[in-house]
Amino acid sequence: MSKKITLVSFSSSFHCSVFTISFTLCFFFFSTPFYFIAFPSMFSSSPLVSNIRLKMVDSQYYLPNDIGVSALECGEAFRLLSPQEKMYAHYLSRAAWYGGLAVLLQTSPESVDIFVLLQKIFRRQAPAELEKVATAAGLSSEDYQAFLVYAAGLYANMGNYKSFGDTKFIPNLPKFKALVWASQAFQEQSTEMEALWNSCSCLLYSLEDRQKQLGLGDKGITTYFSGNCCLEDAEVAQKFLDSKKLSAYNTRLFKKDNGGKVCYEVRLASAVYAANENQKKMIEEYRRSFTLGSIEAHKEGSRYWIKDKGPIVESYIGFIESYRDPFGSRGEFEGFVAVVNKAMSERFAKLVSSAEVLLPELPWPREFEKDKFLKPDFTSLDVLTFAGSGIPAGINIPNYDDIRQSEGFKNVSLGNVLAVAYSTKKEKLTFLEEADKDLFLKWKSPSFEVQVGLHELLGHGSGKLFVEDDKGKFNFDQSKVINPETGELVSSWYRGSETWDSKFSTIASSYEECRAECVGLYLCLNKQVLSIFGHEGQDAMDVVYVNWLSMVRAGLLGLEFYTPESKSWRQAHMQARFVILRVLLEAGEGLVGLEEVTGQDGKPDARITVDRSKIPTVGKDAINSFLRKLQVYKATADVEGGRALYDKYSTVSDSGAHNFLRLRETVLLRKEARKMFVQANTRVNGDNVELVEYEGNAAGLIRSFTERFQDDADQLEADLLQLNRRDAPCWC
Repeated sequence: MSKKITLVSFSSSFHCSVFTISFTLCFFFFSTPFYFIAFPSMFSSSPLVSNIRLKMVDSQYYLPNDIGVSALECGEAFRLLSPQEKMYAHYLSRAAWYGGLAVLLQTSPESVDIFVLLQKIFRRQAPAELEKVATAAGLSSEDYQAFLVYAAGLYANMGNYKSFGDTKFIPNLPKFKALVWASQAFQEQSTEMEALWNSCSCLLYSLEDRQKQLGLGDKGITTYFSGNCCLEDAEVAQKFLDSKKLSAYNTRLFKKDNGGKVCYEVRLASAVYAANENQKKMIEEYRRSFTLGSIEAHKEGSRYWIKDKGPIVESYIGFIESYRDPFGSRGEFEGFVAVVNKAMSERFAKLVSSAEVLLPELPWPREFEKDKFLKPDFTSLDVLTFAGSGIPAGINIPNYDDIRQSEGFKNVSLGNVLAVAYSTKKEKLTFLEEADKDLFLKWKSPSFEVQVGLHELLGHGSGKLFVEDDKGKFNFDQSKVINPETGELVSSWYRGSETWDSKFSTIASSYEECRAECVGLYLCLNKQVLSIFGHEGQDAMDVVYVNWLSMVRAGLLGLEFYTPESKSWRQAHMQARFVILRVLLEAGEGLVGLEEVTGQDGKPDARITVDRSKIPTVGKDAINSFLRKLQVYKATADVEGGRALYDKYSTVSDSGAHNFLRLRETVLLRKEARKMFVQANTRVNGDNVELVEYEGNAAGLIRSFTERFQDDADQLEADLLQLNRRDAPCWC
């Protein structure tokens, strides 16, 4: 087997009177001679067939015109920064946004072309001006809104697949081409715009089975692997990388024929002011990582980041989360810059201080917990910038297990995201009894704050992995430690360069999210935890009830992210919540009720109930047993046992006590589209940095992106297209 590593980068520098900061934008490309293979379907001038059928398409494949779009408020936090801190935040944000463009290349073959097409249109005509053109071209107001929503969705997800669920979304309008042709951008550059349209128009609307979702082989589309790769190829490559002690986080895999022999090409993504020495070293290591494609350098940067305790401006950047890699070991690029929310951070600091008391309550023997709890830096932040395919509510990083186990980590709760992401109107609140709805709306955000804190700190932050290093040294006493599930000595562990991700691969992300969610449910019953967050007496009991009710409801909602055709899950967190729903239903004794009913509109509906009196008994016992199993299988690297357990509860079928396949149809019928966020920009004006904010709607989101890259837009778009063209033969 041969390995070929290809590196490419291009750099951009910004200067000001205070400091100079440089960053490198890192993308992948095909290193062999470039051949562009043209297929007739790629160059069809108009997707007429797709347009005719558009109205019959399942609603899960387009974004509704009334989708929620909210501005991510950070003005107050930003204004409290010093001039130097504002400058630091500005340049880190620029690095994150430019690096975040790599996600387009990590998503689908057509994402780059669609992005550039939209950028060219909106850079020449703002949404309000373009609306007049749309009307003249025969688009209705509903059609134009659908166009804006599609464009906003493309920007918010950094590609044409939903970041949460990995489902493709297509334009919900038949006259997309007419608007492109009528635009000023087309009038000025007709040849270039027509070529762009031809390169993406077919895939723009296509809902062939394989293109409906991200996946590997015949299960979906991915650009982490060439089109001829399957699960077996991913496993072969992972074994090779492990043997060479190479991480897959910042790689893609391409399979080629080399004189009748299979050849795998592993590609690396490759290509300063700071407040203190740790930040200087952190940024230098990140720069080295992005230039050389070195994960070891990124690890070093992460080590300095961990040591940078309690900064006012917090940031992290790189190839981080592996949710969207079908194999589960390659990271998607993301970068964030945020400002500390001091009031909420105080509550999390108290939780951190109580961790050593709370950890022993978790349902596994002391030997299965880390030898020493590494107190993380846990802060609540207001996001200024989050570049990537989506914005989470909380983060626990770095994801490198060797660092988390022995050196530490940070927990981040994104307060301004929490404030708007999970809000909803009573009339849109599904699957709950009327008696529960007001209570749910009152306590949803406070209970979720508790759950996020426990999930990130004591969920992801807990639990030991048993390891034998390359020198044969164990981090546990293999002659004494008993497996509580078998009553026998522990008989399996991680060896050498094996990691949690590489061993558990396709289920690793969801399995770990499930473990963290279970920790949150289990420990939210603790009165000390509730008191830390300011909840006492009846209020505390209501917080617990709504937290468990929310989890059960989320498990039902998770069915939206299951694909029956491939029998696969498209979102790690939602699979985890469905698993928990199954566990609690199995507990019986009336703890959780789930029934199919007919809604007031005469259409299928469902109702979820939780007996709050049984949460501290039946519920706690069920989570206790399940959580212990999750930790034991993880700690002992028991892939076979862990996969059997997780697959059992992940199964979605039409048999048994509940017809989950039919319930899935009901969930799709009643679903509310996930909100999109409009993020601010920053710009330097003399010695000052100004915050540029936008309206909380689709037009505001679009303007934020066209203004984000306007300084070097033409060159940037040309570079993106060149990189994408080099890869074009790989998706055949």
